[in-house]
Amino acid sequence: MNRQLYTLGLYLLIPIILIYFLYRGFKDSRYLINFSERLGLIRNKHRPHHDIKSTEKRILIHCASVGETKAAAPLIEHIFKSKKITQLVITNTTPTGREEAKKIMSTLGVSNSSSVKMSSHYLPIDWPICCRMFLNKFNFDLIILMETELWPNFIHQSNNKNIPIVLANARMSEKSANKYQRHPKLNNDIFAGISSIAAQYESDKNQFLSLGITEQKITCVGSIKFDIQISESLKNQQRQLKKSWCNDRPCWIACSIHPGEFSTILNAHKQLMTQFPNLLLIAVPRHPEQFESIKSQSSEMQMNYINRSHAQMPDETTQLIIGDTMGELTLLCGAADIAFLGGSMINRGGHNPLEPAACGIPIIMGNSIYNFLDVSKIMIESDCLTLVNDEVELVSSISTLLNDKNRLSQQQQMTKNLFKENGQTVNKLSKLIDEYLE
Repeated sequence: MNRQLYTLGLYLLIPIILIYFLYRGFKDSRYLINFSERLGLIRNKHRPHHDIKSTEKRILIHCASVGETKAAAPLIEHIFKSKKITQLVITNTTPTGREEAKKIMSTLGVSNSSSVKMSSHYLPIDWPICCRMFLNKFNFDLIILMETELWPNFIHQSNNKNIPIVLANARMSEKSANKYQRHPKLNNDIFAGISSIAAQYESDKNQFLSLGITEQKITCVGSIKFDIQISESLKNQQRQLKKSWCNDRPCWIACSIHPGEFSTILNAHKQLMTQFPNLLLIAVPRHPEQFESIKSQSSEMQMNYINRSHAQMPDETTQLIIGDTMGELTLLCGAADIAFLGGSMINRGGHNPLEPAACGIPIIMGNSIYNFLDVSKIMIESDCLTLVNDEVELVSSISTLLNDKNRLSQQQQMTKNLFKENGQTVNKLSKLIDEYLE
């Protein structure tokens, strides 16, 4: 399949795509807000091209959803503080990603003085005319795509305007590479349009090379997620939450869990409570549409739970807090002693273990970690991550740490050290960005 056939298919799917957004909008009204931006129609007033000075530099950073946006936060902050940049545009594809971008922009705007103008928009649907209208509203000097957000027509239209594109914090698993290899003609066009790939690790680089990309385009810079900085304000909120929720109670959190993992987590907690009667669990489903499902299962298992969304406070009888809010995962992790990370007990490849680890707590995952092999390997070698095969091993791992306070404290300190030793990715990326801007 080539780009022309891909584009024809997208145009034929116009009714289905519009129905999809109407359906999502029916369930979540945020999908219909600013929908015109998905068609390339930007309402904000931007300076005409002929009014833009040659010394002004404008960058676009595209992050698909919440995870990519959070990962890009250190890079966004670095660019915001740069004296070389005059305008920074952040785009997303999901409402939650956009809300996270606005949160980052608001924090930077309040805490820093900068001449950089920031705005947030949706990236248009990958129809050529929509991409062209979007790009015509700006005059970008550089486009940064986070991880593997590769849209053929957007890349093609950017190439037509001679805008260099950097694929930053790039990951490529063997599974993903196999998918790309099914359409070599289309993907050759995509990667030919990428100016530079800042891959996370050697395994990512090798998978990109397997797709026929020249080695000169690829640089290994590590994972930007090691550059996560938790603000003092958030740290204070974490401490306050831990004190009000736990006091002296041991607590573990199950992050980003999926329906296939709910019963495993709840059963494990029931078993652990036979050893630690006052143990508290914070359970955070990956997607909001799964909140009711875990509440239902908790009720069926006769577990005494409260909802985070109701701002309820746990008492001594509370066994479980359900994290049924969005954008609070880092805050909730700060209240826990140990974290289990979901998507790993089922065949989903796991989620990013660095996000909860940034709170200085040891991580436990199942064996499905193919999305984050290199990060997981580093964490295992640093004694910050433990892999378990099943519910029995999960119970055993948590029990061992809770019974050995010195061991738990040691792993927590090792997790904190992990970020000090690996947090230089933004500096490497900034040098790469500077090369294009100069």
